[in-house]
Amino acid sequence: MNVKFFILLLAIGSGLHAQTALQNTGNLRIHENGQMGFHTDLVNDGLFDENQGLVGFYGDSIRTISGALITSFFDAECITSDGVVLNTTVNISNNTNFISGNLITPRNEPATTLNYLATAFSTGENDVSKVDGYASMTGQQNFTFPVGDSEQLRPLILNSAAVNTVSKCAYFFEDPNAPTTFDTAFNTSVLPDGISAISIMEFWRLEGAQPSTVQLSWNERSDMGSLTEDISEIVILGWNKASNAWENLEGPASVGDVNQGVAVSGSFIPDDYAAITFAAAGIPREFLDLEDYLVSPNGDGINDSFEITELAQYPDNHMQIYDRNGSKVFDKVNYTNEFNGFSSEDNLVIARDKGLPSGVYFYIVTLDEVGLTFQGFLYLAND
Repeated sequence: MNVKFFILLLAIGSGLHAQTALQNTGNLRIHENGQMGFHTDLVNDGLFDENQGLVGFYGDSIRTISGALITSFFDAECITSDGVVLNTTVNISNNTNFISGNLITPRNEPATTLNYLATAFSTGENDVSKVDGYASMTGQQNFTFPVGDSEQLRPLILNSAAVNTVSKCAYFFEDPNAPTTFDTAFNTSVLPDGISAISIMEFWRLEGAQPSTVQLSWNERSDMGSLTEDISEIVILGWNKASNAWENLEGPASVGDVNQGVAVSGSFIPDDYAAITFAAAGIPREFLDLEDYLVSPNGDGINDSFEITELAQYPDNHMQIYDRNGSKVFDKVNYTNEFNGFSSEDNLVIARDKGLPSGVYFYIVTLDEVGLTFQGFLYLAND
């Protein structure tokens, strides 16, 4: 039976109007070179999974795909004003052609995705047409997830060491400190070593079991200027599920400017992380100031070590000291006046046994109990 004629008979027989749907409870199939256009919703409670040809979703109203069974399309295209809502997973075995209107999946139900099978791909994704929610792929090693939010395309490019059984991704334009669909908040105020600021504008959720690298891009809405003016400082961080903390995913230098650019991560296993986002490497900034100090370890009993008397009230603290070039020279959890001019770090400190050279150093101390971080300068007179 001709596909278009078949849909017309359904419409006549059931008195279709704007709120009705095509409900499949049997065995529906599109043969090679066939075309099926939906100007209504689809409820699939039957077999609709060995398709060839093209399926399109069209019209000025929102379309929905639901039902008890997964639908599999060969080629699909979207030309709608309000998009297509997926209330059940839809498989793509060849291509999705994004033209206008988003394919929308519920972010609070990550099991529902637009899923690309082993050789499937997408074309034409843009700010007005992409996956607004979760996209996934099965049986592929490298893939570009055509994801974003309701306003913008924010793709993630995945390159894995081997073929993924399954990998899944969604983009979130929201503050990771207050995510709307996660039980865990991703605290950006506790910074890993060597990180000065973490984005509060956006993050991605990525799943996958293979060691992988990712490529992310930023634009004006990412507000990179609030992190850094030095693009080479931009890195990708991941929220480690085991430690419940951000971790630098170490990658090559980023390129671009504050309004647009690209960052690439080092290798990591996506399933180990609950979220990934941008950060700026460097000495942390914009903290509360303490006074400046003099340290003169000459054995006279005066200023022989770096002492902040107030820290006695907050033993759960973290002290870090940097030289004027931004290299860390001292790091101590639960600091109790240990710094006396010698480095604790395994870096290029010349004449370690003689202590650090005299000069100005920058310190950062975090009081974990109260969630506050302070900064200041000290002058080391190590003569």
